[in-house]
Amino acid sequence: MYGTLRGALAGRKIPFERDSYAATVEGRISGIGKTIRIKSIHVHYDLAVPPEAQEATERALQLHPQGCPAHQSVKDAIAITWDASVRVGDHAITVHEEADNTPA
Repeated sequence: MYGTLRGALAGRKIPFERDSYAATVEGRISGIGKTIRIKSIHVHYDLAVPPEAQEATERALQLHPQGCPAHQSVKDAIAITWDASVRVGDHAITVHEEADNTPA
């Protein structure tokens, strides 16, 4: 998802600070003995964009899971969520996913 979002930003010609673009990933696992199962994954993005790119950045964030092959491959088996802290000029906003990505 990290690479897909980076590509979505670059494809939209959204200037972002490449040095400070980061993602933190947390997973929840369960299992018995030596066998584990990944139950959920949460991705938190940190990035900075200029004020004129805020709307396009929010759109790229909302759409990037649909364009991510890894996300599309496991989304029905593993709950995947994301959020982002976006520095826009001199202020910060938080963007959350809109859809419920809980597996059926």
